[in-house]
Amino acid sequence: MAEIIDMPKLSDTMSVGTLVKWNIKEGQVVAFGDILAEVETDKATMELSCTVPGTILKIYAPAGQQLPVGAPICAIGKKGEAAPEPTAAPAPKAPQTAVPAIPEKAEVSCVPAAPASSGSVTPQSDASRTKASPYAKRMAEKAALNVATLAGSGPGGRVVGRDVAAAASAPAAVAPSGPLNVAVAPPADGKGIQPDADVPVGGMRQTIARRLLESKITVPHFYLEVEVDAAPLMAMRESLNKRLAETGADAIKLSVNDFILKASAEALRRVPAVNASWAGTSIRTHGAVHLSFGVALEDGLVTPVIRDAHAKTLKDIAVEAKALIGKARSKKLTPGEMSGSTFTVTNLGMFGVTGFYGIINVPNAAILSVGATIKKPVVDAQDRMVIGHRMVIGLSGDHRVVDGANAAQFLQALKQLLEEPALMLI
Repeated sequence: MAEIIDMPKLSDTMSVGTLVKWNIKEGQVVAFGDILAEVETDKATMELSCTVPGTILKIYAPAGQQLPVGAPICAIGKKGEAAPEPTAAPAPKAPQTAVPAIPEKAEVSCVPAAPASSGSVTPQSDASRTKASPYAKRMAEKAALNVATLAGSGPGGRVVGRDVAAAASAPAAVAPSGPLNVAVAPPADGKGIQPDADVPVGGMRQTIARRLLESKITVPHFYLEVEVDAAPLMAMRESLNKRLAETGADAIKLSVNDFILKASAEALRRVPAVNASWAGTSIRTHGAVHLSFGVALEDGLVTPVIRDAHAKTLKDIAVEAKALIGKARSKKLTPGEMSGSTFTVTNLGMFGVTGFYGIINVPNAAILSVGATIKKPVVDAQDRMVIGHRMVIGLSGDHRVVDGANAAQFLQALKQLLEEPALMLI
């Protein structure tokens, strides 16, 4: 019997996926483990491999199409067998049968094709259980909303993240999710800096937009900054990299961001109140420091996580960060490598930005924003005007979790570690 391959659920927040590329074609024979396609989820681009050998009878969805979880993408069967023609997308799978996120390669679950029902089916309501995604439930808890009272816009009336975000922002107006009238006059000379066009938004950008909106409308941000004397840090970095280079061609090269990450982990050890999350009716403190850091890609920003950073050396952090950056740029990060952080660092210093404030990466209580190191006139300890190396670091905090004094103590600890970098190595 021919079998239909559906769009699998590859992360706990995924509701749609973009079929980026097919690696097979109709009529091709495939074996167990063959890569069928690449799918962009809300978190990463992942490869799909099949668990059932056979012949590709039909491809239902072209490359580039965005499809809901559970939609048919292709059919596999015996050569010459007729491919089933589903008249509607399959009903959403129950949570216990959803395909889990699988590192690097995701196996596609193949389900037997069934004839379409001749009549409409009315979903049975269950008053004892609210149909809502785990992500939506967590959002509702943080926003002190009763998820059972929300109208769902997901498959089968399921409450999803955008429904919670909309409810949390009421009665304020929420930007419509559909197309906007943004038409403007074309350039008078017929030439412009780029074509007038509507560029489709991929799953990654949609997720970024949704999470940023969620953070800004549900988290009361406050902002602090501190100026750091970066000269000692630059001197130590240069010295350590020189010594590391002498050990061999494959030696790791330490970046400024590696020092920032290590110093952040140590500062959180000194001021653990910042390593926490808002949990609705409580503040959840975290014993481990799981550091996420921003990696800019062409189509958005991803935040891979260095786990247990509090227990790792500067070199350990540098090696792991380099590996995660490489996976991010090749779009090989798994959802597990981008979730579960307790604190986030974002750095725009390489672009010459001297200072900024990031939007909190929910459910973190704070995000650290690192600017460029610049030369400027400063007054030294002997009241002399000298040339100094200064770096401005900003902190955005969730005021439900972190008070101004806690945030100031954290920045004070971080400043000391960066200005006396040998303390990181103790």
